[in-house]
Amino acid sequence: MRSLRTIAALLLTAGVLGACAGSGSGAQPSMGWSTPSPSSTSSGSSTPSSSSTPSPSPTPSPSSTSSGTPTSAASSAIPTVLPTPVEPQVGRAAWVTVSVATVWRSPSSPRDVDRPALRNPAAIRQWLSAMTLSDRLGLSGRADTQALLGERVVVTARSGTWVKVVVPDQPTPLDARGYPGWVPIGQLTATPPTASSVSATVTTATAWLRTDDGLAAAVVEVSFGTRLPRVGASGAWERVATPSGRVLRVAADQVSVTAPDVPALPGTGSDLVRSATMFTGLAYLWAGTSGFGLDCSGLTSLVYRVHGATIPRDADAQAARGTPVAASALRPGDLLFYASDGYVHHVSMYAGSGLMVQSPHTGASVETIPVSTAAYAVEYAGARRYLG
Repeated sequence: MRSLRTIAALLLTAGVLGACAGSGSGAQPSMGWSTPSPSSTSSGSSTPSSSSTPSPSPTPSPSSTSSGTPTSAASSAIPTVLPTPVEPQVGRAAWVTVSVATVWRSPSSPRDVDRPALRNPAAIRQWLSAMTLSDRLGLSGRADTQALLGERVVVTARSGTWVKVVVPDQPTPLDARGYPGWVPIGQLTATPPTASSVSATVTTATAWLRTDDGLAAAVVEVSFGTRLPRVGASGAWERVATPSGRVLRVAADQVSVTAPDVPALPGTGSDLVRSATMFTGLAYLWAGTSGFGLDCSGLTSLVYRVHGATIPRDADAQAARGTPVAASALRPGDLLFYASDGYVHHVSMYAGSGLMVQSPHTGASVETIPVSTAAYAVEYAGARRYLG
């Protein structure tokens, strides 16, 4: 039986608007165990024309970046020698050590063009820029979701240099423990995060983590929603600990500093819409859950999570939870669902004033359009409310 993700891809190929990676798949991974060589970056295809995306955090030269020297008190609290990485073990927790770890259907799912996404550090922008429209469409049935730097997973199986994991913060009917899939073991560590009573969460589309010195040189670009232990502050910077144990800094105006169990951003409908529309122009990415690319339910689930509500990862599962709400009673932040032949394959967020924000399908970008748009109105399958 075809998975709902495969059905959505076929609908898109047939020209039906709104197909996105928003429905779960019960298919078992193919036990192919082929691991692409991380040294190769061949895409086998021409580079597509650049698409419009939200402006990422700029990468100024070190000389143009002003920063203060970390306070001695803050610096002395952090070890100068990094701990030896601990290899993840089956049945134990692990943490993502790359900006974005793509979670694959099986170890044999990645193609040559996907090699940059398998590295540590993951070359996400290189990967995205190398893919043609056909390559992006081909992610259907190969990639299922993504996990962000510092995100906790649980390892459930291993084969060679790959491990199967579940992602607890991405609920799904596929596995009660969290969203399942495969990642290269080199993108994870079993070393627990640095202990801290305060977290820093990225609240811009992306942000650069920089060296913790006067140069503040760019090290790695991370996504909206990346949450790391905060270990200090220095002028206009917050100092954070990465899963490797390295202390880096991030601009204070690009993060929200809270206790670990406190939402990074307010949980009101207007605030959710503000975050969702921040991604306007960002190219759709099947399985995407980051500021580098989002699918329809990746947009809604990521935004809700940063605002304090953990909702199911996929559109069909989102449509089965929350509180049903009539179309005449919609409020900003409510989720709208779309179905074909009884299968929910798309979700958008009500933005108020008869508008909705969505990441529609491969080849398109995050946009705000009228709810009454004919191609969507004909497939409207109801709305759900997750806010009180």
